[in-house]
Amino acid sequence: MKLTVLGLGYIGLPTALTFANYGQEVVGVDIDETVIEKLNAGEVHIEEPGLYEIYIDVWQNKRFRASATIEKSDVFIIAVPTPNKHDKYKSCDLGYVEKALISLLPYLEKGNTIIIESTIYPGATEKVLQPIIEAEGYEIGKDIYLAHCPERVLPGNIFRELVENDRIIGGVTEKCTCRVKDIYNLFVRGQLLGASASSAEMSKLMENTFRDVNIALANELVKISDELNLNALEIIDLANKHPRVNIHSPGPGVGGHCLAVDPYFIIAESPQQAQMISKAREINSTMPMFIVDKVKRLMEKSKGNRIALMGLAYKGNVDDVRESPAVKIYQELSNQFTVNVFDPYVKPADCRNDLLKTVSGADLMLILTDHDEFKQFTDEHLKRMNQKIVFDTRNIFPDFSEEVTYYHMGNLPD
Repeated sequence: MKLTVLGLGYIGLPTALTFANYGQEVVGVDIDETVIEKLNAGEVHIEEPGLYEIYIDVWQNKRFRASATIEKSDVFIIAVPTPNKHDKYKSCDLGYVEKALISLLPYLEKGNTIIIESTIYPGATEKVLQPIIEAEGYEIGKDIYLAHCPERVLPGNIFRELVENDRIIGGVTEKCTCRVKDIYNLFVRGQLLGASASSAEMSKLMENTFRDVNIALANELVKISDELNLNALEIIDLANKHPRVNIHSPGPGVGGHCLAVDPYFIIAESPQQAQMISKAREINSTMPMFIVDKVKRLMEKSKGNRIALMGLAYKGNVDDVRESPAVKIYQELSNQFTVNVFDPYVKPADCRNDLLKTVSGADLMLILTDHDEFKQFTDEHLKRMNQKIVFDTRNIFPDFSEEVTYYHMGNLPD
C-alpha cells in the first residue's frame, strides 16, 4: 500500500514514519522546502524521542521519502495545522486543510481513501470537505472513502502512543469506517473505535478541553490561595488523597497545538452554551501575566535586574514553543529586565546554550518548563547567581543545602 501524508510537522511526520516502519511505502509532502531538503539529506527538523532512529531506518530502506509534490497513492492523510481565526471566538481556520484537500484532487482515483487527522470543528468533514470531493464527481463510501481520525498522542511519547492508544475512526459512511479501520490496523494495538465523523471531531476537542478545564481549576485555586494566604500545592495534594479526586497541576498557563487552541473550536460553534469552557480559557490565558506580575514584585523587592529564565517550550523534554506561556512571559519581562534564557531543546538566536553562563550574575532563576535538566540543578549553579532566589512555576526544583529563597505555586511572592 502506498500512502501520501500531507504535512510533516509534529503529527504528520511521526505518522508517516510509523506507517513506513510497518512496511508501507510512504511519501511525505510539505510546502516548506527547507523541511523537504533536510529530510532528503538525512536530517530531521523536530525533536521527538525515537524519531531520528526510525526516520533513518525507513529512509535508508527507501520506505519513506519527502517531496514537495503529491503523488498518486492508495491513501492520503491530511495532517496540516488548523490555527485559530482572528475573529470574536477564535474559531477554527480550515484554510490549510481545504488547500491540502484541493491539492490532492488531481491525483485522486476511485478506490482511494482520504483521512483527515488535523483537528477540526464538529461537522467540518461532512459540511465542508465532503462537498469538495463530491464536486469532482465521486460518491463518498463507494468511489472514495473519507474519515476523520484525530491524533491523540502526547509529545515526548508519540511513537509508543501511536501504536498503543485506542484510535477513533470517524467515517462518513459505515464503509468508510471499515476501510479506514483496515488501514490503521496495520500498527494500532489499541481499540479501533468506529464513530460518525462529527462525533470523532467533537471527541478530539473534548479530550483537550477536559484537560484545559481541569488545569484552569488548579490555576484558579492558586489565585484564590494566594489571596487567602494558603498553599495551593499542599491543598491539591491533600484533596487528591480522596479516591475520586484528581486535581491537575497548576502552572504558568497552557500551550501547545491542542489545549490552548482546540477549546475555542467548540466555543465558536456554540458560544451561548460553552460557558465553562470559555471561562477556563480565560483563566488559563491570564496565567502568564499573573506570573509576570509576581516576578515584577519580586524583582522590585530584591532590587534585582537580571533574570535567568529556564525553558521556552510549553512542556518538558520537547522543543515545541507553539502557544507556549513561557514565550509570552519572556517577551513581557524582556521589556523591563535583562533576561537570559536557557532551553536545552529550543535553540533560537537569543537562547543561550550554556546553563552556567545563563545563571551567572542572575538575581532570579525563573523556571517555566519542566525539562528533566531543570530537576538536576546543583550548588554550583546557585553559586554563580548574584542573588539565590528561585521562582519555580513547575514545582520541580530539587532540595539544596545551599541557602535559597524559594518560591513556587503554593508559596507565591507577595
